[in-house]
Amino acid sequence: MAPSFSFQVLSQDAASRARCSKMVTAHGEIFTPVFMPVGTQGTVKTLSREELLEIGSQIILGNTYHLYLRPGADLLTQAGGLHRFANWPRPILTDSGGYQVFSLSSLRKIHENGVRFQSHIDGSYHEFTPENVIRTQRALGSDFMMVLDECAPYPAARSYVENSIQLTTRWAERCLHAWQDSNDLYGYDQTLFAITQGGTFADLRQQSTEELLALDFPGYAIGGLAVGEPKPAMREMLELSTGVLPQHKPRYLMGVGKPEDLVHAVSLGVDMFDCVIPTRNGRKGQVFTASGTLNLTNARFKEDFAPIETECDCYACRTYTRAYLRHLFHAQEILAMRMASLHNVRFYHRLMANMRAAIAAGRFQKWQSDFFAHYQINPGKPTGV
Repeated sequence: MAPSFSFQVLSQDAASRARCSKMVTAHGEIFTPVFMPVGTQGTVKTLSREELLEIGSQIILGNTYHLYLRPGADLLTQAGGLHRFANWPRPILTDSGGYQVFSLSSLRKIHENGVRFQSHIDGSYHEFTPENVIRTQRALGSDFMMVLDECAPYPAARSYVENSIQLTTRWAERCLHAWQDSNDLYGYDQTLFAITQGGTFADLRQQSTEELLALDFPGYAIGGLAVGEPKPAMREMLELSTGVLPQHKPRYLMGVGKPEDLVHAVSLGVDMFDCVIPTRNGRKGQVFTASGTLNLTNARFKEDFAPIETECDCYACRTYTRAYLRHLFHAQEILAMRMASLHNVRFYHRLMANMRAAIAAGRFQKWQSDFFAHYQINPGKPTGV
């Protein structure tokens, strides 16, 4: 049997809640704060396994909804799980698929037992219950599994959110029992995280968190943020949540991915992040640098023969110029999308590594001040998955 999951805080910033930690899984160690590239279909869009390993991806994320529909749990079981199917040697986290199902508001119906929905691929009908999302994630063999939850939309009436968190707690307890009553399929332990909800209602978010803490999950995710609410409200709910969540367990902020939001969340004690922003925006020509974002399709880069970012060590920055990549984007060449995505994911990993180093050295506050002094924040609402 492979080693069981463990979590250990290594360093704690004296002036904030920022911390470094180590998680041990069957597929290796993870040092936090950590960003998880999103591999919805079992692959991070346009990037190869070797590229992800080279740029320092410690863990990737897969999505139960999409992998359940295609290729399906039976095939993944035959393959020996998602690690073997994708030939990915490091840890994997799988979302339960709840967010994707609930985003299909016209194609699903929520009830006490779960949610009935239509496939976005062929219109066929399916049902997710707390029990079968655990079975599916057992088939996927992910190191971290997520409970089925309801992500309330924003805005939503208080009465709706109140009913939603109660349903989420009941589903979480059923997921917990399904996890405890089932066995792993591939000879290693899988860890289950709960997901707190509550919208932007402080008392409901506190209630949701406390109810889930009483069930004593190995880790906790903060869900239902970056779904359209104002950024100050998101940060208020995040500060509340990390103030209630235990110190000795990992904290995962779901779907929040702008660099400035990651830095702020780390200062509040968040350990794990995921978002499609680095790859999705990269495919559209937006790249991230220490001074802010650039749009490589802009005319001002036509004769710019510098790399995307001089200080970056990724293959794209070592090999190509802004002018060349701009040309590729205008020619609609796939290489442009790949290189922008590669650079962006490397930027996110480097951002996390810099925060880990600053926390460990006791200089996170200085690092954070320097970051915001140089990074130009583009206005707009936070973007989720």
